Amino acid sequence: MRIPFIAGNWKMFKTVQETVVFVKELGGFVKDVADVEIVVAPPFTSVHSAAVAARNTNIGVAAQDLYWEREGAFTGEVSASMIKEAGAEYVIVGHSERRRLFGDTDRAVNRKAIAAIGAGLTPIVCVGETLEERERDQTLAVLDRQVKDGLDGLTGDQVGEIVVAYEPVWAIGTGRHATAAQAGEAHAHIRKRLGQWFGAGAADRCHVIYGGSVKPENISELIAEPDVDGALVGGASLEVGSFADIVTKSRPAAV
Repeated sequence: MRIPFIAGNWKMFKTVQETVVFVKELGGFVKDVADVEIVVAPPFTSVHSAAVAARNTNIGVAAQDLYWEREGAFTGEVSASMIKEAGAEYVIVGHSERRRLFGDTDRAVNRKAIAAIGAGLTPIVCVGETLEERERDQTLAVLDRQVKDGLDGLTGDQVGEIVVAYEPVWAIGTGRHATAAQAGEAHAHIRKRLGQWFGAGAADRCHVIYGGSVKPENISELIAEPDVDGALVGGASLEVGSFADIVTKSRPAAV
């Protein structure tokens, strides 16, 4: 029911021109891939250009964040409707860098997810523990809190359509990554909670993907886990050949 979902989070990399070149080149690499959902998340300044370059391809476009208000005196913020108009279909909310560096709380993540859904965007809701929390054996409790609070107020039908990204904070940009067994355990726990809180149908339909130093060398092992539905790729998504390789290795026939 769930085909693999591979998204590249470019963070604060790539100009408009670099974005257009990348999307067009990626389109050539993956034009025949019909069994993987492929998404790129450029900076705000490149969302529209990415969407134009991705027209008539199998590549979707995400923004990296949003603000939950529709409009107002919020200098520097971008609303869900603005992102939607620019051509995005998805938006990342709650990334650990937003939580750690910019103070996003579970409540803020919840408000952003609700705003995204209201504007017709699919939120990619990020959750994950720090190294200290893992060493204290608090991983599952942290995931419970972030999932419960981050998705508060959503219906089962809405949860079934979103993406949840498990990103252990200690594995983001560090070169370290969770083992397939660690990822599988966390993903199975998240799906169990989705089933308990939003219904079996929502849990079955919701994509739960892994993020944290994903590379062509480890994607096959990760996605072979039954509850790992894909990946949110950071550094390895900045080079088109590397990202295309991850997409190809995620195809069901390749597992």
